[in-house]
Amino acid sequence: PPVTVKPPAERAPVPAVHDAEVYCSGFIELAPAPNNLQIVGGDQEQEQRHYVAGDTVIINSGAQQGVRAGQEFAVVRPRGRFKTEWTAKRGALGVYTQEIGRLRVTDVKDNVSVAVVARSCDSMLFGDLLRPVPQRAVPAKRPEAVLDRFSNPSGKQRGRVVLNSEGRESPTLNQVVYIDLGAEDNVHVGDYLSVYRPLGTGKLTRFRDEEMAQNTRRGFESERFKGGTFSNQAPRLKKQDGSSSGETVKTPEIQESRPPVPRKVVGELIIINVQARTATAVVTRVAQEIHTGDFVEVQ
Repeated sequence: PPVTVKPPAERAPVPAVHDAEVYCSGFIELAPAPNNLQIVGGDQEQEQRHYVAGDTVIINSGAQQGVRAGQEFAVVRPRGRFKTEWTAKRGALGVYTQEIGRLRVTDVKDNVSVAVVARSCDSMLFGDLLRPVPQRAVPAKRPEAVLDRFSNPSGKQRGRVVLNSEGRESPTLNQVVYIDLGAEDNVHVGDYLSVYRPLGTGKLTRFRDEEMAQNTRRGFESERFKGGTFSNQAPRLKKQDGSSSGETVKTPEIQESRPPVPRKVVGELIIINVQARTATAVVTRVAQEIHTGDFVEVQ
């Protein structure tokens, strides 16, 4: 009998980020809609202030407001208008809003409803606001390529890392950051961006006397073995055939007189949520630490 060959089943695309990162990452929203739907109670409120997955809470809407059993809500916590020195855009970028988790309504009364915490990204509190559950695309992972540490600019949209989740100033792999590129800059979910900074920048501390070592001094050698009076800390002399106590070169002088040097790529991001003026992104690769204020560019 003829042999039947079945083609291999197509594999589902591998997601580039985890589901928790997509729905727990937060965002910087330009103009939040007025909203008073919120958590107002809990079944153990006499001794409990924080609510997580599996806990029961009360919300301030019921059948008369159109709530129905089985309905789900996203829980958010606006933290206030966000401004930063790290952007060239004028004015506030929007309201920084944390995503706290998700509720599922289990029992509906006239003007209140009982709900169970179905997912918790953080502890829920009284006053946290409820919104419809967002429908978000999860970008597919692309094949890995070597991270070019000194890649040339792509010429596409450029911005900066303006905020990191949970107050971090040096995020790393799989952590969330916010950038000042949004819908107005024509970026999209799934876009990859290079994170870079000019060569020589990014140092957290600076010392005024970094290059104070002398080129030569009698105290550098021992009295017995006379190993030499030359320092192993000082830069070279400006006059290579001059006196050993002559003037040394300085790092700032070398940096100011050198030809243009390439930028340094320190990591990579993927966009998972786009707002009007900003986007939420996840760090997919790092070559070293990423800082608030680092530049980003669409690949």
